[in-house]
Order: sequence, then structure tokens, then C-alpha cells
Amino acid sequence: MLRNALLTLTTLMLLSSCGGQSTRGQGDGDTLALKYSKLLTIVSHQGYTVADIRNPWHKGRLLHTYVLVPRGQEVPKGIPHGTIIRTPVQRAAVFTTVHCSLLTNMGHGENIVGVADLKYIKIPYIQQQVKAGRIADCGGGLNPVVEKIMDIKPDIIMLSPFENSGGYGKVEEIDIPLVECAEYMEPSPLARAEWMKFYGMLFGEEARTDSLFAVVDSSYQALKAEARKAGEGASVLIDRIVGSVWYVPGGRSTIGQMVKDAGGRYPWADDDHSGSLSLPFETVLERAGDCEVWMYRYSSDHEQNYRELLSDHHGYAQLKPFKTRNVYGCNVEQSLFYEESPFRPDWLLSDFIQIVHPQMTNSAPLRYYKKLSE
Repeated sequence: MLRNALLTLTTLMLLSSCGGQSTRGQGDGDTLALKYSKLLTIVSHQGYTVADIRNPWHKGRLLHTYVLVPRGQEVPKGIPHGTIIRTPVQRAAVFTTVHCSLLTNMGHGENIVGVADLKYIKIPYIQQQVKAGRIADCGGGLNPVVEKIMDIKPDIIMLSPFENSGGYGKVEEIDIPLVECAEYMEPSPLARAEWMKFYGMLFGEEARTDSLFAVVDSSYQALKAEARKAGEGASVLIDRIVGSVWYVPGGRSTIGQMVKDAGGRYPWADDDHSGSLSLPFETVLERAGDCEVWMYRYSSDHEQNYRELLSDHHGYAQLKPFKTRNVYGCNVEQSLFYEESPFRPDWLLSDFIQIVHPQMTNSAPLRYYKKLSE
């Protein structure tokens, strides 16, 4: 069965080290052979490593250049201009729940000394350490308490960049390297997950993250192959109205790509945005109102039902999947969707495949989504 095969594959891959990545020469350094990422370039030189992040919003520009220099070693002369980070990082302020999750799963939870937006971090270890005073609550991610950050003396601050954000305010003035975690702008789920290799380098875990990514890659490809065998799946509507706007994943977004990999038909598959589209309800209704299945995320202390969903917006009653009761909700408060899925897209793909191919059997139980009840 597929489930047993994937379990066996995962076990075998974890038992073997994939640390010896193949590289190709580039100038006086060796370029890490990344399989999927379109935004990262990592080149290893004698005594240092350079990581370039391309700007996802301005083609042809760099968002940031990092120069990783081992601790205890003098900074080599003639290194390129960029932000110097001493590795392995020992103390990190982490402003995103997904990167808190990745670090704890890497066995580096003790290296997290500060967090932001604590109320959104559903990781028991982080919550416990904050209560015990071993991790500082630095306030909101958009307006953190700079004095607290300075007190904990992190080596780096990990945060997510946004288009036209206007910078990071006072955080940019305290001379602590800002690691701009832009992997969410990658055009595919595996490209996003591949960034774990960069984060592994920061914390001295290249071999571990190389091995983990090999597992994720193989599992994802096996699931994708099974979906292909199942033929064309259902047409899919994603997410819902927030305020007066429906934020629809672009065709080149990780979610848009995942619908395709699952064999689903996506109304915006031909769109070239890697982020989201801000659309009025009427536009979504016209283009996707006849979709066969609807998958959306929400945040609640209880599971939502059709009556509650309709109370959010009366227009939902016009959607075909609402009428046919083929709606799946992902409660991000009661699942680890945001914590797990960016770096384990194979787990999320499994959900997508089961939902767009309901005829498939012998699959693992749904991990994030649940079919709405009356």
C-alpha cells in the first residue's frame, strides 16, 4: 500500500546521510546544487559561504546577501559585500511560528532566545520556555520591543519580508543581522521546503537538513505519481472572504502548484502570480462558483459548520460546493498547518490528493482538513 511504501521510504532515507551534496564549480567557489529553489543561490568558498536571496518582487534584483563565516575564524579578506553571520548560530530571535517549528524539529529549540507574536505560536516547547523566562516575548512582529531584543543579544533575527513593507523600523538600527525568510514566495512547495538547507547551514546542521529534504522530496514525488495515476481530479476553490476581499492563491503560488500536483483543476492555474490575488466576491463567484470542491482555512476555538460559514458571508450559498456539501475546512488553531506544512509539503499534498480524488483508498487520514458538518 502507498502508506506503507512511503513509511518504508522515509525510514530508509533517514538512515542514510545525504550530506555529500553534489556541487558544480563556479569561479573560486562551489555552488550548492539546489533542485527547486528559484530565489536562493549558495556558493561555498574557502573559509566562508555566500548565500544570495533574489528579490521575489523585483526581477533581477537581490533582496539580501549573507556571508556565513565559521565561529573562531578570522573574517577572510576580499569577501563580497553582505551581512556577515557567524556560524553555527547560537542565539536566535525568531519572529515566525514556522521557523520556530523548524528549529525545534532540528533539535535547536534551545537556540531560540526570543520570539514575536507569541499568541500565534502553538508550539508547547516555546510557550513553556517563555513562561519559564528562558525565551523572551519580544512583542508584535511588526512592532517588536527593541529593548528586549537588545537585552537577549541574539546572533540573528529571523523574520519574513513583505513587498512594500517600508523596512523593519528600529530593528534595523541595532546592528543584529536580519535573516529575511522569503521562502514563502517560492513558486512551488518543494522550492519552499528546500530552504531548510540554508537554515541548516546557519545552525551547523547541513547533513541533517539535507537528509530531511531528501525524505520530503521523495515522499512528495511518490504522492504526485500516485495522483497522476488517478487521472484528472476535482476542480478546486481555495480559501474564503476576509473582510471584503477574497485572497486567492496565484497560479504560481505554492498552494496553486500543489493543487496541480494533486491532480486538481484550479481556476487560476494560468495566473503567473506567486503570491495571492485580492479579488471581490463577485469575481470569484463568476470564475470559480461551479468548482466541485472548496477548501479553506480558518481560525477558531471550535470546528466550523455550514450554518456558521454562511453567517460569515451570505454569498457562499451561491457556490456549488456549498450547495452540494463538499466543503473542507482547515482550522489552523486546532492543527499544525502553519507550523508543519511549509517544510513538510508532502503531508499537505496527501490531504489535497484525498480531497480531489475521493475515490482513492489506502491513504493516510486527513492531517489538516476536515469535511464540514451540518
